Amino acid sequence: MDFSHDARTAELVAAATAFRDERVLPAERVLDAQLAATPDQWGYRPVVGELQAAARARGLWNLFLTGDTPGGAGLTNLQYAPVAEVTGWSPRLGPVAFNCSAPDTGNMDLLAQFGTPEQKERWLEPLLTGTIRSSFCMTEPDVASSDATNIATRVRPDGDHYVITGRKWWSTGAMNPDAAVFVVMGKTDPDAARHRQQSMVLVPRDTPGVRIVRHLTTFGYDDRDHGGHAEIAFDDVRVPAANLVGGEGDGFAIAQARLGPGRIHHCMRAIGMAERALALVRERARGRVAFHRPIAEQGVVREWVAESRIQLEALRLLVLKTAWLMDTVGNKQAMTEIQAIKIAVPRAVQTILDRSIQVFGAAGLASDQPIAEMFAGARALRLADGPDEVHLSALGKAEMRRS
Repeated sequence: MDFSHDARTAELVAAATAFRDERVLPAERVLDAQLAATPDQWGYRPVVGELQAAARARGLWNLFLTGDTPGGAGLTNLQYAPVAEVTGWSPRLGPVAFNCSAPDTGNMDLLAQFGTPEQKERWLEPLLTGTIRSSFCMTEPDVASSDATNIATRVRPDGDHYVITGRKWWSTGAMNPDAAVFVVMGKTDPDAARHRQQSMVLVPRDTPGVRIVRHLTTFGYDDRDHGGHAEIAFDDVRVPAANLVGGEGDGFAIAQARLGPGRIHHCMRAIGMAERALALVRERARGRVAFHRPIAEQGVVREWVAESRIQLEALRLLVLKTAWLMDTVGNKQAMTEIQAIKIAVPRAVQTILDRSIQVFGAAGLASDQPIAEMFAGARALRLADGPDEVHLSALGKAEMRRS
């Protein structure tokens, strides 16, 4: 395994880093001001469009789409990993500036792999250009969605239509009025085999019967600038049968295909968050004086910094190995490593961010620094795309099968 950057990766990392430092990080305060000026608005503020135009002009666009997918950059997972880490330094603006933010990345992957030509023309192409957004509706409030076969939303065939009845929540991005399409997972055949009951269907936002019930906050953060998380009711929503993604009963397999790359993208960006936090800690520790000396000279602070560096280097290597395996043997064969990083990275990043808050003291709890919001994001990531316990169980089962 050779994880050294090839020429193209080195060039992209340099370009992404320069764009992050010159445009993205300074824009965070601009975004704060625009949010304060429009407190009741959901979705992107003007600064996002400005960043997207600039990123696209520099060729920093749709880099997450691997292989020869039309509209992508043709990168491998191993090439994209360090670029995603760069974007993770600014969770609110980095990924979206490059059109590489969830849930659109996963939905674009899904449409690219399983969509019909008509579905790609109507939904994938505007997602690739950034003219619309989307939402992924899988988790439900009334069942334990850590077991996706529990999903109760009914997608009932009715002639040349499907009728959808059910309720979803934690539908990321759905509060954004630009989220023009919802990717909904529900049951088309409750009597089929356990993993063949579910199907995926595309639901335009303006379809009668689609009702936003409420928005949900994460540790008090509403993600208003992206479109937040919504609880959505689908009350006898009727869509054409042509809106089915793949075939009936393919929903569970499609969801797994969608979530695999999404999990590694989350981990790549999370490492970037932790790297920024560590950079802020170094600056804070060198300049903050307590008990007549900089806190950088306190042994416990040095130990925290050292532990954080060890964790980051180890995690990065595991993520790169996983990306390399996805490129060389495929996502299915790399599932053990995907599960491992999904467990290990958010846990360790949460610990690194917790230490960072401690170094900053009360200032680490305030919005003057990005650390508190990053901490909330890292903690939420231990539930997103499957809770730790589900991945641990699957990983343990795989390990017990080893000879």
